[in-house]
Amino acid sequence: MSGTSLDGLDLAHCHLWEENGHWQFALEQTHSIDYSQQWHQRLQNAIYLKAEDLLQLHHAYGTWLWQCTKRFIKDRGLSVDFIASHGHTAHHRPELGLTFQLGSGQHIANETGITTICDFRANDVALGGQGAPLVPIGDRLLFSEYDFCLNLGGISNVSFERDGKRLAYDIGMANMPLNHLSQKMGLPYDKDGDMARKGHLDTPLLQSLNALGYYKVLPPKSTGYEWFTQKVVPILNSCKSPLENQMHTLVHHNCEQISRAIPLQGKVSLLVTCGGTLNSFFMEVLQEKLGDNVQIVTPSQGLINFKEALVFALMGVLRMENKVNVLASVTGAQRDSSSGVVHLPN
Repeated sequence: MSGTSLDGLDLAHCHLWEENGHWQFALEQTHSIDYSQQWHQRLQNAIYLKAEDLLQLHHAYGTWLWQCTKRFIKDRGLSVDFIASHGHTAHHRPELGLTFQLGSGQHIANETGITTICDFRANDVALGGQGAPLVPIGDRLLFSEYDFCLNLGGISNVSFERDGKRLAYDIGMANMPLNHLSQKMGLPYDKDGDMARKGHLDTPLLQSLNALGYYKVLPPKSTGYEWFTQKVVPILNSCKSPLENQMHTLVHHNCEQISRAIPLQGKVSLLVTCGGTLNSFFMEVLQEKLGDNVQIVTPSQGLINFKEALVFALMGVLRMENKVNVLASVTGAQRDSSSGVVHLPN
C-alpha cells in the first residue's frame, strides 16, 4: 500500500478467514519502507508525465515493488497465497472516467512467482463510480462494531452504515498539506504536530480553505492529489503567514471539515486510523471540534499504520473468491462489483 501522503510503502502479511459468517483477521508481519528522495519526487511528479514516461514509471515502480515484496517474504520465511497490491495513485479523475495506479502487477507476479491482484479502482470507474474510497468494505466486514471509521491519510475519508447501506466519501485533506509545508522546512512531516501547535490561527487563510468548492459537493465523491495541487497549493503559496501558522490553521480547517462531514447523532464511537492518528495536536483539535458525545478510538499502532494494507489484502481475498469488494452505495457506481485485475506469474 502506498498513499497520497507519499511517506513510503506499507507491507503486511495478513491472515484472513471466515468464522460463523464473520470475517476475522490477524496482522502477522508488517514492515514500512520509507521512500528515497528520488522515489518521492518521481511519484509526486508522475501527474505531469507524458503517457510513455508514465508507463515506463509504471514498470519501474512495479519492479521496485516486487523487489521489496520478495525481500519481505524471504527475510521472514513467509508462505504466501497471493499478493494484493494497491500501487500508487498517479491520476484520479473519475469525472473523466480516469484513474491510474502505478506499479505493474504483471512484473510483481512474474518476479515473485505469486499470483498478484491489483488495479482495484478502474472497474468501478468504468461502472460510473468514483473508484474511491475502497476501504469501507473492510470497515463493514472487519470493524462493524464502530459507528464511524475515519481514515487520516494524505486525504481524510469516513464510512458508516445507514439504513442497511455502507456510505463513505472523501472529506478533504489530512496529512497531504501538512507534509507539503513540513517539506518546505526540510522535514518529511510534523512529528506529533509540534510545529502546528506553536502556530496561531490565520483567519483569512481559514476562510479561503473553508470556501473550497469541493466541500459543497454532495456524496458520493472522492478527491486526490490533482485537487490539492490545483486548488489548495495556490492558496498556500499566496499566504504570507509563517509556516507554523499555516500548519496550525490547516489542522483546524481539516478538523472543522471532518466535524461537518460526519452525521453525528447522540453518543457514537469513531475508529481513527492511518498516519494522522499519530499527530497528537490533530487529534486534540479533532476531539474539540467533534465534542464530548464522540468517543475517539485509536487502536494499536500496528492497526493504525497498516489498516489500509490489511483491507486491500481482504479485497484481494474477496476478488479471488469472486465476492463483492467494492460497494456501489459508497462509490455511486451502477452496481457492486468484484474488482481487481488478477495477474498470473509467467
